[in-house]
Amino acid sequence: MKKRSRLLFIIAVLAVCFAFLWPSISWYARTPKEVQALALGSLENIKDYSGVKASEDVKRLVAQVKSEPSAVIGADQKWLEKAARKNYKALGTDTPSPLTLEAALHSFSSQQELASLIEDRYRSEILKAKRRYRNSVKLGLDLSGGMNVIVRADLDSVVASNTESGMDADTLRREAMEQAVETLTSRIDRFGLSSPTIRQQGEDRIYIELPGSAEADQINSIIQGSGSLNFRLVDDDATNSFLVYYYSHMDSTFDSQGRVIDPVAAGIPDDCEVMGLYSTDAYGLDQREGYLAVKKAVALDGSHIKSAEVGREDMTGRPQVNFTLDSEGAEIFGTFTGENVGRYLALVSDGKIKSNARIQTAITGGRVAITGFSADEAQNLRKVLQTAWLEVPLTVESQQVIGASLGDQAIRQGLLAIAVGLIAIMIFMLIWYKGAGVNACVAQILNLYIMFSFLSAFNLTITLPTIAGMILTIGMAVDANVIIFERIKDERRLGKDRASSIASGFDNALWAILDSNITTFIAAIFMSQLGTGSIQGFAVSLAIGVCSTVFTALVVSRLMFDFNTEAFRKKNISIAWGVK
Repeated sequence: MKKRSRLLFIIAVLAVCFAFLWPSISWYARTPKEVQALALGSLENIKDYSGVKASEDVKRLVAQVKSEPSAVIGADQKWLEKAARKNYKALGTDTPSPLTLEAALHSFSSQQELASLIEDRYRSEILKAKRRYRNSVKLGLDLSGGMNVIVRADLDSVVASNTESGMDADTLRREAMEQAVETLTSRIDRFGLSSPTIRQQGEDRIYIELPGSAEADQINSIIQGSGSLNFRLVDDDATNSFLVYYYSHMDSTFDSQGRVIDPVAAGIPDDCEVMGLYSTDAYGLDQREGYLAVKKAVALDGSHIKSAEVGREDMTGRPQVNFTLDSEGAEIFGTFTGENVGRYLALVSDGKIKSNARIQTAITGGRVAITGFSADEAQNLRKVLQTAWLEVPLTVESQQVIGASLGDQAIRQGLLAIAVGLIAIMIFMLIWYKGAGVNACVAQILNLYIMFSFLSAFNLTITLPTIAGMILTIGMAVDANVIIFERIKDERRLGKDRASSIASGFDNALWAILDSNITTFIAAIFMSQLGTGSIQGFAVSLAIGVCSTVFTALVVSRLMFDFNTEAFRKKNISIAWGVK
């Protein structure tokens, strides 16, 4: 490879590494601490915060207009000016000039519309920070403190209980694990636990990291808890009576537990109860759209569902959710729907109504199709239905609580070990190899830079074993440089000129370096695949370090030698005492 091509290749690699590292830089260096705290919270907390801040900002803007009607839009309110101009354009009227704060507020149909715009700004900022965190290098629990839990999914029982589903065992196991991870993610975030890390480990294990403090009993109840899903008939008359009562007594209809205080006054019969009708909002959370009165009697239990999938209507191509019932469920559902044609049927999951569909005709044969959704809504409903037929028994195999003080101490010790090791090696290389030691120092710095970049690119977690792998890599990188430098010295002692000595030194050292690093890389790959936990973290960092070591030693260092030879016309090599 020509020198110009090598230079361009190195620049391209460093640029790609910077792109990999940018999310981590953005999160740790450019995201304010208060935004980090919000982003690490649950989606429920983010939603509450955004709503409260939006309400406060609306009140502040209204008060500002009242006190100073001619106030102009400030430099920090350009977002409001942009929204106001868009509103006036939608109304088909000219934007007032100058555009005052009062005129900007008048472009909104209501304060609620303005509050929604402001809430969207807060939400976007925090969720963007949350995405940066997910794409950045994270600190493991041994560094940040918290709790780690390993959960085992009983896949054998899932396969045994779904022999009639028509799916092969491997597909059923894969679907079951995806469902288990999805369910745990939903449960843990709903309980307000900050920024959990949940991932599949091996075939039937799920690894959970919960930063910060968490109670073991609470975690166990969340993990091992089970949901409920059933179908109930909607009582239209009771729903209408309740809504009339509710809109007249909004502040006194429900108690603190969400129960109707006076069912008789609200027009709710003894055989009915009121539940919220929910959809998924912009946060990915359940958002209440209204209330329905449903029968307490369950028309069909979710345990009769065998499978669920998203399809398309034959005529319109619109999304529809298809699910299949077992033989008993098909008979129950066929009879029930035949007796209630024209009425509405509610799908209730964990005390929330997730769907409200009209029964068009008697549904027999056990195959049911529900329509009237967008693609995202259909996928959400499929997940809800899937929890019924693909419920995965989960058991906690192990859990470990790590205090934050231990994490702080581990961070300091790990960083100190890397810094001391790196500085000591650099000093030795500069003393022993003089000018050539500069090449080694630059290679070491780039080596760490590349390692951190790839850790960020793969969203890996830095733990104490990961740091150990980095420290080992620093030593291995020095070995590669030492081999090259010693071969160059030998060539120089034979009387060869600078260019020939450097070329022969690198050529002769090439296979020795590749042999040692390839064998180490193979061992690291096997450890990363067969090992778990700390062993896997050590192996991954070691494998990345091996690749970056070979690159910096054979490509970067070689280019630096050649550059000094051709650009600065150097004849001698500052590589050892007594050797020129």
